[in-house]
Parts: sequence; structure tokens; C-alpha cells
Amino acid sequence: MKELTESRKSLELSDMGKRLLGQSRTELYIDMRFMGGALSSLSYEMDLSTTSVGTDAVNIRFNPSYIVRLFVEEPGKLNRTYIHMLLHCIFRHMYTSKHYEDVRLYDLCADIVVESILDGMDYQCIYRVSSDFRDRWYTHLEKELKVLTVEKLYRFFSDPQNELEELEYEKLEREFKLDDHAFWLRLQNDEPEKPEKPKHIMMMESREQDWDKESKRLQTEIETIGKNAGDKLGKLDWILKFQNTKRTDYREFLQRFKVLREEGGIDLDTFDYGMYAFGLEHYGDMPLIEENEFREVKKIQELVIAIDTSASCKDELVQRFLNETAAILLEKDNFFQRIKILIIECDNQVQRTELISSVDDMKKYADGIHVEGGYGTDFRPVFEKVEGLRTGGEFENLKGLIYFTDGYGTYPDKPTEYDTAFVFAKDLDYDDEKAPAWALKLYI
Repeated sequence: MKELTESRKSLELSDMGKRLLGQSRTELYIDMRFMGGALSSLSYEMDLSTTSVGTDAVNIRFNPSYIVRLFVEEPGKLNRTYIHMLLHCIFRHMYTSKHYEDVRLYDLCADIVVESILDGMDYQCIYRVSSDFRDRWYTHLEKELKVLTVEKLYRFFSDPQNELEELEYEKLEREFKLDDHAFWLRLQNDEPEKPEKPKHIMMMESREQDWDKESKRLQTEIETIGKNAGDKLGKLDWILKFQNTKRTDYREFLQRFKVLREEGGIDLDTFDYGMYAFGLEHYGDMPLIEENEFREVKKIQELVIAIDTSASCKDELVQRFLNETAAILLEKDNFFQRIKILIIECDNQVQRTELISSVDDMKKYADGIHVEGGYGTDFRPVFEKVEGLRTGGEFENLKGLIYFTDGYGTYPDKPTEYDTAFVFAKDLDYDDEKAPAWALKLYI
């Protein structure tokens, strides 16, 4: 009898928590219809392993006592917590967390990102008064990072110069934490020695693609609701666009710059071993066929690599570009023995050019890299320089130009006859919005 009573009580608590969460979802849907798909994507499940509420991207898992208390004391905070959890799902924070060593720091960064988005949204159903402490941190972080993402924040706080003291850490956690992230850790705590993954882990993983699609759907929905509604969304549209931008490996992109040519060397693919063996057997060490001394291969013959050395490109960014450039040039399998690779360093004017015509030139450039420039950014001088060289016959078959930049500058209007790609560092500050439609955008 006692067990039956307890079971009935547990069921009543579960039903009450689900009703309150359902009521919160309805209020949110009335004000934020564009979130309809996301709002209907999570089910509810009572879970007494938590003292509050959290999500595993499949269910909202809640302690009913917490939900009731929150609804009675701060009903607006329940709405805020609901949307807070949805944004974690939309940005797939519970999935990417497994790639970070410091779980506690990752969770804090994820909460700061989500709360910064919510604080920029103008909807009464999720409104809360922002504290001076919170505003000071936003000002400080946006000055350093401009766009707040988990990756950027994690790197920022991992820097010894920005490392948080324990008391400050705890204060930030109290300020920004609304939900329980313990359910995320189950992704990390999956025991590899088990032949099969636990069911809840498999369910979470199966939903990742659904949330990726929902994120893209939400981005499209926001782009169509108009400027007035867009103003109420604050930073959400921008961060969604940043999150959903396809990151193409520019090393793979190099393949489209390759041309087919003959190159010295044994071509084992066209060598006829049968005729070779027949000659040795019947004519006394006299092969009927010898190795081809040339082979047809696809490699890069002509290419322009431009590097933005303007003041807006931080030293860290320029150094990464230089390192990547050197890595490309030292991969000799990408290039013919005789090549023409033009390196151009430019800010608002061409500061330095370096012609690479051999592997030895590549090594010298890689070993002696230095930067010249540091003023404003204007991409046009590079294209004018290249066009002059093409007109003068310096290039015979230029296939492409790769421009490493942070994107803050003046772009050319006229499309190029060769492939052009602007390359951005995906985890640092960049602006790819104004890049011309005829050019490609790549990310490293």
C-alpha cells in the first residue's frame, strides 16, 4: 500500500512538472513563433538525479520540486531557463563538449554565450534585469573577442593571462548558470570497453543531425521574418550564421588549381611488366620495353597566395597564415618541379612580393618569413598587381588566388577569370559578410 501511494505521488509530481513546462512552452511559442520547431523538439522526463533541470538534447530532464518552486517564485525565469536549454541544443553544446578537456570551463563558456544571446533579445517572456557585473563582463569579452562563441571563450580563458581565480570563477557560474549540464557528461563518460553504447547515449547521438537541421532552419526562418522582428533577436541571427557557416578545408580546395602535365619520373601505372618479363626470358636479359621516363600527373603550376598584413590582422592571425602558407609550399607533391608561386604581402598597398620557382625557394621563404605592412586593408592592389602580371605574360595558366585575411577591408567589384578564395581563421575575429559573391570563402 505504501509503495502504491509513493508511486501515485511520484506520478502526480511528474505530471505537475510536465504541465508547468508545457505551459512555459506555450507562452514562449506565443511570443516567439520562429522557435516553434525547436520548442516542439524536446519531451519531458522526471529525473531525480538532478536537483534542478537540464537537457540531453532528447528530453528536458527535471526535478519536479525545482520546477514548481521556480514557477511559483519566478515564472519568467522558468521561460528563460527553457529557452536557455533550447539554445544549448541549437548550438549543439552537449555534443561538442566531449572535445574539450576542461569540462567546467566549457560549461561556463556555453552558459555565457547563451545568456549573452538572450540578454540581447527583446522579448518580455524571457526578460531579466542585467546586473552590472554581467554587463562589465560582456563589455570586456566583446572588446577582446567581438563575437562570443564557446571556442573563442574557451581559448581566451585558457590563456594564462586571462585565467580565472576560483572566487571569480564561482561568481561567473552563479551569474550565468541556469540549467544542469550533468547530462552532457554522459557523452564523455561512455565506457569504451562496453560492446554497445548505453541506450541514452545512442538516442542523444541520433538527435545531433536533427538539431543541426533545426539550427539551419531557424537561421532561414530568422532571415525571412523582416528587419523589425530581426531587431528583437539581437545577436542570435549573427551567431547562428557564424555557427552554420560551412568550414571548407582550403587544402582540399587546392585540388581545383591543379593542371595535367607530363613530369619526369618512372610511371609505374603504365609500365607493362608482362612484356618486360617476356623479353628477359626469351632474348637473354633483353627487355622488350623500358620504363616510361615521363608520367602524366596533376599538380599546381601557377598560383598566387596573398597575405593580409594590415593593422586589423592580429599578430596571431598573421602568423597562422604564414605558417599555413609555408606548410603548403613545403608539400612538394602538390607542385611541379618548375613552378611559379607568387607570394604577396599587402595591407592598403602591396608591401612585398616573393616569387617561388623551386622547392629550394620554398624552403628559403619558409625559413625567412617576415611581415611588412600594418596599415589599413584594401584588397584591390593585389588583384591589380596580378592582372598586370597576367597582361604582361608573366602568368601562362594561372588557376587561382588564395587571400588570407580577417575580411575587414575594401573588396574588388570585378570578378576574376581565375578562381579566387578568401581564407578566414574560423576561430578568430573575422568579417566575411562583404566578401564578393563571385569569390569563395574558406576557413582554417
